[in-house]
Amino acid sequence: MKKETNSPYIINSISELHRLLELPKPKHPLVSVINLNEIKYHFDESIKSFVYNFYSVCTKKDFKGKLKYGQNYYDFDEGIMTFFSPGQVISTVVDEDIALSGIWLVIHPDFIQNYALAKSIKDYGFFSYAVNEALHLSDKEEAMITDIMQNIDTEYCSVIDGFSQDVILSHIELLLNYSNRFYNRQFITRKNASNDLLSNLEKLLLDYFNGNKVQEFGLPTVLYISEQLNVSPNYLSDMLRSLTGQSTQQHIHDKLIEKAKEILTTTSLSVSEIAYQLGFEYPQSFSKLFKSKTNVSPLEFRSSFN
Repeated sequence: MKKETNSPYIINSISELHRLLELPKPKHPLVSVINLNEIKYHFDESIKSFVYNFYSVCTKKDFKGKLKYGQNYYDFDEGIMTFFSPGQVISTVVDEDIALSGIWLVIHPDFIQNYALAKSIKDYGFFSYAVNEALHLSDKEEAMITDIMQNIDTEYCSVIDGFSQDVILSHIELLLNYSNRFYNRQFITRKNASNDLLSNLEKLLLDYFNGNKVQEFGLPTVLYISEQLNVSPNYLSDMLRSLTGQSTQQHIHDKLIEKAKEILTTTSLSVSEIAYQLGFEYPQSFSKLFKSKTNVSPLEFRSSFN
């Protein structure tokens, strides 16, 4: 495949993916189960990145070599899972001596249309995690995931009938629900790394509100915070919910309220002046948020404190 361009190579259909990987035609036009050890890894060097316009769930194990996603190399020496949603740009560099086994499940969005999964799949935040935030599986978890993948593969390879889609979708939902559970376990078992991330978040917010950044740039966004911490927004929020019960946005608001209370009790600035100092365009928005968090207005808080 020759394509002299820096733009991502867009793969719109599962049939096209099979052609690029030199695999037989898919048994179903909207879903496929691919064994990684059947793929021949020799991509055109002129193509630096890909966009898959379908959902991707992949288990990797027994990996030898390196894959490069974006600017970083990642070694996959454990059983891991990665998830991608349609439209994500994936930049990959593959070593010449690569050896890899596992299962790659690809699902076109049309396959889940008119099913509840079409809506609920957006609630699985891990489809937007970065590749270095992959799910690392224990031996027991890997065996469970492999069983589900094999059940999907068995149904995929069977003769298509009126029940095929329902059965495959049931297995996919089970796969995603177990993945959700295992990610939550990973947040707990990797608590040192998670706590480091939480500490860095607290320091980042403290520096942001105590410095001049609020006046210069306004309130910090979840995207800004996640970029500073080198994690994806969804991964950060999901990790924080697991540890603290609150999302990134809630942590931002809590730190903002702390700063507002400090200003209210140590200065005579008006509510409007405080609102502008904290990055609010409209004082009413500040007062509304403050009351929702404290059950009193800014002036009532100041008065009660005094």
